[in-house]
Amino acid sequence: MTSRPRLVLPVGERDHIRGPADAPVTLLEYGDFECPFCQAAHPAVEEVRRRVGDQLRFVYRHFPLANVHPHAEAAAKAAEAASAQGSFWPMHDRLFEAQGALTDEDLVAHAVALGLDVERFVRELASGIYAARIREDFMSGVRSGVNGTPTFYVNGVRYDGSIDLGSLLAAVVEAREAA
Repeated sequence: MTSRPRLVLPVGERDHIRGPADAPVTLLEYGDFECPFCQAAHPAVEEVRRRVGDQLRFVYRHFPLANVHPHAEAAAKAAEAASAQGSFWPMHDRLFEAQGALTDEDLVAHAVALGLDVERFVRELASGIYAARIREDFMSGVRSGVNGTPTFYVNGVRYDGSIDLGSLLAAVVEAREAA
């Protein structure tokens, strides 16, 4: 029996985190904002978060599959530009909920809708200052055995089960009971 891949880069201050730092379970997703499978997983993750509450820390890392999804990297950069203004999670949710709207014009419209400083947002997107951060996430995923999106890790071990509410919730609950 082969062991499942483990997370190479531990969760830290650089990460986008929802939930308490001391939660017994960490669910980490390597995702792509243009990936239909990531979009389909989004409501399941949100429901797991709702049901498990403060027993769960959810972490999102970028893994844009730019060769398949032409808007994925720009969307990741938009999420980082929103993060710089304290709005990573609202932008994260909006990008998945409006996945068909990821052109440059759409990203600006999302920034307007979230009440961001749009001039700063556009300037930062144009500058490319978030490319290194996204590349760091991507490379940490590659080193951790990620080869598609979404890829989840539960307490640092890759989750290879189905990405539906029941299966994901069962894995999180099992990890919580083992903690």
